[in-house]
Amino acid sequence: MTLRTLLGDYPNTLALKRGEVSSPLVDFEFDPVKVANRAFKRVVREGAFDVAELALVTFLQAKAYGKPLVLMPAVVGAGRYQHHCLVYNVERGRLRVAELAGKRIGIRAYAQTTVTWVRGILADEYGVDLDAIRWVTFEDGHLAEFPDPPGVVRAEEGHKMVDMLLAGELDAAIIGTDLPDDPRLAPVLPDPHAAASAWGARHAMVPINHMVAVDRALCERHPDVVREVYRLLRDSKAVARQGATSPDLTPFGVEPNRHALELIIHYAHDQRLIPRRYAVDELFDDVTRVL
Repeated sequence: MTLRTLLGDYPNTLALKRGEVSSPLVDFEFDPVKVANRAFKRVVREGAFDVAELALVTFLQAKAYGKPLVLMPAVVGAGRYQHHCLVYNVERGRLRVAELAGKRIGIRAYAQTTVTWVRGILADEYGVDLDAIRWVTFEDGHLAEFPDPPGVVRAEEGHKMVDMLLAGELDAAIIGTDLPDDPRLAPVLPDPHAAASAWGARHAMVPINHMVAVDRALCERHPDVVREVYRLLRDSKAVARQGATSPDLTPFGVEPNRHALELIIHYAHDQRLIPRRYAVDELFDDVTRVL
């Protein structure tokens, strides 16, 4: 069986994408998109894939809107701490976390998973009133059914978040993997790496952004294929982890991911991105829950 598949190039996926691990049961038609998140709209709006990497908040919203997707407990792309992702322009004066009320903060999209993690940390750890911030978005969310909430401003077409931050048109911005190495940009949260380490120890987990989702019909009709996809992903990760002594930032299985999933569900619900707090086990079905 050939599966239409969306999967980014990461250390834990490369062995699979290069054919170094394979199966007589399943083959993959990998989408050529260079950055997987640019195809997430096709996952949830078009049902374009049988197996797809997907951001967690996008999956939670897809579940809320009845999209036929099931989560697979396989993390792709490394989990990472998020405390350093809220940045400001040091040339325009110090910005402290206690001063965020009323400030203009740029975000790629309102329901972006990195943004959800950072807002949750701001609210729970630093007492920030998220509704007092002037959020500025730069693109639509992945779910067509979920527009920007009232009061959220869309940047003018063609404007770039970092340029607006450096020009003083934004007071701060939440930037994930695209955060440039620019000495003018500094974290708003004090000593963010120490704060993140303490936060991670307290919660006993590292925040994760992307897991794998599968078409529900595939689970129902071909559970053996779904189990084989999981095995291949696990084996691909094992190739990348050979001899590794660093912490594992791509945990597999429901239990190793339970705390992270519980917390992102809590944050997403508190931020009115999903209508209720799902139980972690609801995200999986009878096939993927026991992988």
